[in-house]
Amino acid sequence: MEKILSIIETQPMLTAAQIAAMVDRTEQEVVEIIEQCRRDGIIKGYRTLIDWDKVSTNHVKALIELRVSPKKGRGFEEIAQTVASMPEVEAVTLISGGYDLLVEIKAKSFQEIAMLVAKRLSPLDDVNGTKTNFVLRPYKVSGVPFIEEDKDERGLNFL
Repeated sequence: MEKILSIIETQPMLTAAQIAAMVDRTEQEVVEIIEQCRRDGIIKGYRTLIDWDKVSTNHVKALIELRVSPKKGRGFEEIAQTVASMPEVEAVTLISGGYDLLVEIKAKSFQEIAMLVAKRLSPLDDVNGTKTNFVLRPYKVSGVPFIEEDKDERGLNFL
């Protein structure tokens, strides 16, 4: 099962027949394993990685670090769920270090993110501090390089 999951995590466009050939299973076995993983909540969804810098300039991404007070008996779950419910929030992760939660936000402008932090995140009762980091350029996302090799435009001259 783990080999099948690794394959679909990095190559989700492969067919069940292609995966079956790679793991020495039948196509039906692969389909059943994938369906069982969906039912069990192991497979959470599928995403396509898009280099938005090549499509549009109307997007900004930020990583917001939150220092929060955990609730007795619930830990960080309650505040994490509150933050995760905001539509602009793409991801919320519990982290170690000087801050507790890492929040990934996508918006149309730097100002929109600043206002979200100032008006919706910072005022939350359990939030004790924030640190906003704007993403300037991704180099690798989910294991996929986002940098193209520089093309050598010098040309070759043969004598």
